[in-house]
Amino acid sequence: MYENLTILGGRTNQPLAQEISDYLGVDLGRVDISNFPDGEIFVQLEQNVRGCDVFLVQPTGPPVNESLMELLILMDAVRRASAARITAVIPYFGYARQDRKDSGRVPITAKMVANLIVEAGADRVLTMDLHAAQIQGFFDLPVDHLYAAPVVDEYFKSLGIPEEDLVIVSPDEGSIKRSLQHLDHLGGSFAIVDKRRSSATETKQANLIGGPIEGKTVLMFDDMITTAGSICGAAEVAHKHGAKDIYVSASHAVFCGPATERLQKAPIKEVVVTNSLTLSHEQSLPNLRVVSIAPLLGEAIRRIHRNESVSYLFD
Repeated sequence: MYENLTILGGRTNQPLAQEISDYLGVDLGRVDISNFPDGEIFVQLEQNVRGCDVFLVQPTGPPVNESLMELLILMDAVRRASAARITAVIPYFGYARQDRKDSGRVPITAKMVANLIVEAGADRVLTMDLHAAQIQGFFDLPVDHLYAAPVVDEYFKSLGIPEEDLVIVSPDEGSIKRSLQHLDHLGGSFAIVDKRRSSATETKQANLIGGPIEGKTVLMFDDMITTAGSICGAAEVAHKHGAKDIYVSASHAVFCGPATERLQKAPIKEVVVTNSLTLSHEQSLPNLRVVSIAPLLGEAIRRIHRNESVSYLFD
């Protein structure tokens, strides 16, 4: 059905690579990945990929440097094995927040990482919910940038929340565009949490613009939850303004530092994330809901392999 299609998965998210393979009805490619005693990564392909259209599934999530290096080594191995085309499938793109010089004498690391991926042998990149959309322009090759919004919105529609009881709340000014896209699909009313930076390391959420949200069900969307400070602060504001139930959603569950503890203490009914990253037992929450992006990525891979349009998947 898929001539010369090969899917390989790195160690950062093997379950997602397997789900994508199952969706497409192909076997996940065989590759041996291990570490030498000093930590160096060893990769050996255990099948022939000569002339194949190879898709490498490897989010560059925690541990970021290990995941990135593993992706680069995988691509080099596949390139030297004479693959016809290599697509780096990076559901979560690490270093994406370092996309500009916002102070003196700092790097633009996202651009450097893009250069590394190109030089390692990628012919195209398939990614999802970049922290900054302009990172697509850092690559001198085709980039397919997908959004998890359709998958997440489908889940919220299944909850059967009446539209008149629904309020989409943007957790900060930077998330307004994303929140409005969800508003178009889910309906309801709209509000914004006013976030002010009180110091170099702390932010303060105090005011709510729009609404009202008293007695309503609130949905909040972000591209990632890292330490959960911003999203939990926004949830506290919504709670103080009388929200009945508060759901928060993010495409990428990075969950580092105090994130799990903060989410447990916050007045949040459910945390909805995708499986772009795997979560450890320590990162699990009783109110955590994980929705799969495997069908979305699998459909994009199918269309790229067949040289069909994938543009409708961007919406």
